[in-house]
Amino acid sequence: MNNTVNVLKRTVYGGVVALVACASIADARTNTALPDMTPTLREQRVESASIAVIRNGRIASTGAWGMAGPNRAATVSTPYNLASLTKPLTAEVILRLVSAGKLSLEEPMDRYWSDPDLARDPRRMKLTVRMALSHRTGLPNWRDAKGLAFDHDPGTTTGYSGEGYQYAARYAERRTGQSFETLAGRWLFAPAHMRATGYVSAQGETVPTAVPYDDAGKSLPVERVTRYNAADLAHATARDYARFLIDARNDRGLVAPVAAERSKSQADLTPATCAGTKATTCPPWTGFGLGWQLLGFPDGTMMLHTGKDAGAFTFAAIDRASGDGIVILTNSDNGWRVILPILERTGSDPKLIAFLRGQMN
Repeated sequence: MNNTVNVLKRTVYGGVVALVACASIADARTNTALPDMTPTLREQRVESASIAVIRNGRIASTGAWGMAGPNRAATVSTPYNLASLTKPLTAEVILRLVSAGKLSLEEPMDRYWSDPDLARDPRRMKLTVRMALSHRTGLPNWRDAKGLAFDHDPGTTTGYSGEGYQYAARYAERRTGQSFETLAGRWLFAPAHMRATGYVSAQGETVPTAVPYDDAGKSLPVERVTRYNAADLAHATARDYARFLIDARNDRGLVAPVAAERSKSQADLTPATCAGTKATTCPPWTGFGLGWQLLGFPDGTMMLHTGKDAGAFTFAAIDRASGDGIVILTNSDNGWRVILPILERTGSDPKLIAFLRGQMN
């Protein structure tokens, strides 16, 4: 995955075939407030999309359109690969543990966990949870065939890193003596009543997940996830992710000091994001918080994240002041193409739409 700086161009950070022409009947009857997205999906060659719209801190409507797989229509109960929308889930678990006094934002993670690949590099002793959740570990997005190594000194440069999130999750496991899946269930999934969500896809046996498709409309292999990845590959329905998004906006489970840290920029993205003509649609500031990209508009801060894997593109955003937000999950390499049209057709925040459109210039 990637950052929203270039998200709607192609890949965020880096970043149709024939469809069933309607949502399932059950979905259509219960989501009359949402327009039919089938023409948009068809025009942009996206196999399916599942959406949850949030208004005033509550789920206002949900809907699903298109095909979740061969001969299988998407429904609001279909789980999708979240791609990098997994990272805010991981961050929330860790921040709730910090709030409960079981973890620390500041202590060196090396006291409890050190990746064997970094055993001879003393810089590992500087790594903290704060650095990991704000992409300032100095680690690459993913290790290469040679193993894990620092790209930069910790805390000196902002660089998107799934490895940093994996590091923080393993620290949490060693510090608490519990598996990260157990911690996520206890501290996040159960309290938010997220019924079709998990880091591993065993639940896909009873609730089939959305099949990924490439940009030509060809289905891609679905590899069952049997071990958690703290930065990628979790699965959820749009409704369940919206439940989480609302709780995150409300700082559920966080003590005030931790909530304040999550809501402020830990890594300034303004120079890169708002250079040149992009400045006209940018907020006064934007940066990485702890788990989210933050857009600092004059009337409030917006929490935003996107996800990109092979055959998946996902998007989530919520305004902390108004409580208005949206979750968009797709199972196509072309999914990025429908984000702006869906935001426009659902009456989403004009400031967000203008910001994203400006990033395409």
